[in-house]
Amino acid sequence: MRAIHIVTTRLSSSFRPILLDFVAFSPPRHFSIPRRLICAATKANGGRSGSIAAPLVTEDFQKIDVNPPKGTRDFPPEDMRLRNWLFNHFKEVSRLFGYEEVDVPVLESEALFIRKSGEEIKDQLYCFEDKSNRRVALRPELTPSLVRLVIQKGKSASFPLKWFTLGQCWRYERMTRGRRREHYQWNMDIFGVPQVTAEAELISSIVTFFKRIGITASDVGFKVSSRKVLQELLNKYGVPENLFGRVCIIIDKIEKIPIDEIKKELGFTGISEDAIEQLLQVISVKSLDDLEDVLGGAGEAIADLKQLFSLAEKFGYSEWIQFDASIVRGLAYYTGIVFEGFDRKGKLRAICGGGRYDRLVSTYGGDDTPACGFGFGDAVIVELLKEKDLLPELGQEVENIVCALDEDLQGAAATVATTLRDKGQTVDLVLESKPLKWVFKRAARVNARRLVLVGKTEWENGSVSVKVLSSGEQLQVKLSDLD
Repeated sequence: MRAIHIVTTRLSSSFRPILLDFVAFSPPRHFSIPRRLICAATKANGGRSGSIAAPLVTEDFQKIDVNPPKGTRDFPPEDMRLRNWLFNHFKEVSRLFGYEEVDVPVLESEALFIRKSGEEIKDQLYCFEDKSNRRVALRPELTPSLVRLVIQKGKSASFPLKWFTLGQCWRYERMTRGRRREHYQWNMDIFGVPQVTAEAELISSIVTFFKRIGITASDVGFKVSSRKVLQELLNKYGVPENLFGRVCIIIDKIEKIPIDEIKKELGFTGISEDAIEQLLQVISVKSLDDLEDVLGGAGEAIADLKQLFSLAEKFGYSEWIQFDASIVRGLAYYTGIVFEGFDRKGKLRAICGGGRYDRLVSTYGGDDTPACGFGFGDAVIVELLKEKDLLPELGQEVENIVCALDEDLQGAAATVATTLRDKGQTVDLVLESKPLKWVFKRAARVNARRLVLVGKTEWENGSVSVKVLSSGEQLQVKLSDLD
């Protein structure tokens, strides 16, 4: 940073301490000193232009940029109301399914993410070295942190664990519609259940959420597959297991880059041309019957998927899901069934996604623990609600506005406000003398139900005037009876 150089030798003693503070201050690049300060310095010495021996500020500074950093958001009240509405639905669905809420730090050890999340995550981390020379990162996702917490709980954990969390995640990536560099994510995870019933319930919870906010099966669907499909195919061609994660990450790009690029990247891994052609043929399969023709019916992948589709019928969401062998998910730690929520018009990126990650806990040093879960971001779903014209109208809502009709009655108005708040009612207390016209406009803006006026005569009688704004009815009410 560049310091502001100020000459104070010929300033009056009354103003010099103020400017000396600026001498010691090294402002950010976009900081600017108001012109009125420079004028005040001159005025303090009688307004003589020669009072300052040199220019007060030797360098011009731009005003601070009031926009948030690129890819991030502010949440003014109107946006915060929408966020709270969305989060409340996330939490209520989690509660309906019997999941407990947990939370984890937004700042984690960098190693937690770079070890097993995959190369893409490594390139997208907001990471740095802290003052104790430790490598840390803002979390790009929540699952590794939840796994860390499971390991920390150790033998005290009573399985199965059904956890949910809502947290902010950070990724430095190219921004598109519904994709920012920070977002809030809803996670639901199950630890300790190896059966496909866990994945089936997780998808059911997302369907329940969609229904609550007005989204139908004609708007949104789920593409479902299994990592075991690729695993069985690669085993057939003798592809080493250590290449599996890299292959999955490449296949995950299949709708994002041309097929020739996919082939080229797969070739770089050392896979044979025959294996690549067979692999691309398999991931184009869109039905379980066709997949069974290719792989046979004896493998785990087919068995798991058949069970999932059977459970979907029992849960009542079979119309929401479809098989798509190209779905592998980009994170390296998935081991079994994977799924993605998508909008059927194809205008948006994936709405949510998840799957099974049975080996992640043991990879971080814990005991072998079957696990699965999903992540659901807040950005894409809002874009979908806009697209479907389903965004709710969420104005501010206050039950009471309390206003003193005389400045001397401000204390009495505070007493009335406290009485109502103690009874659990919301109160917007007018904190300064305002005309009634202003108060009524304020009441309309915040959708107040009642206007409580504290007047001198009524207060002397222990009462207040209450006006019901929906009907216009007005009555005198004793403070003790006000509720």
